[in-house]
Amino acid sequence: MSLTERELWAVLHGMCLGAVFLLAFSGVMVELWGLRKELVTEAGIQKSVRRLIIGTWTMAVVAWLTVISGTYIVYPWYRAKPPVQPAAAVSASAVAAAEKNDLTQYPKAYLMASPNTSQWHTFGMEWKEHVAWFSPILVTAVAFIVSRYRGQLAQDKMLRWSVMTLFVLSFAAAAVAGLFGAFITKAAPLH
Repeated sequence: MSLTERELWAVLHGMCLGAVFLLAFSGVMVELWGLRKELVTEAGIQKSVRRLIIGTWTMAVVAWLTVISGTYIVYPWYRAKPPVQPAAAVSASAVAAAEKNDLTQYPKAYLMASPNTSQWHTFGMEWKEHVAWFSPILVTAVAFIVSRYRGQLAQDKMLRWSVMTLFVLSFAAAAVAGLFGAFITKAAPLH
């Protein structure tokens, strides 16, 4: 079994970086949820805050690497335009069948060639490429807030809930982008 360069980058982008981000969410969320002065000692709060700082900044770096690799490495391959076919005296159905087969190397064009798959691009990919950028922005904000306010998160319930809300929104954006990415890759894989 072997992977092409494009498939390798798609795996790195989605299944490695994206999965690390999505899986790390649960650990950071548990730390945030349990960070309450009535549940944890002062020493426990300090340990939790250290784990939160490491976890949120790690997630921020991974999220940025995910969207940057997707936008500047994987995405151009998805958007690549197929070469123009010269006009020939061939039946329309034969040309359509040949173009459909040739389009497997051009995922966007492949999806757009059929009304059955065009929604994967017009809705799915257009949404995915924009919503994904919310994730690193929001998780970076969370990492900054955790680093800045540290132990105050255990004292201030409103601050903690605000951070958790931003964090959940970051996760939701990544989950939506990941889900659309998986479905789009299933419909039109990068070869």
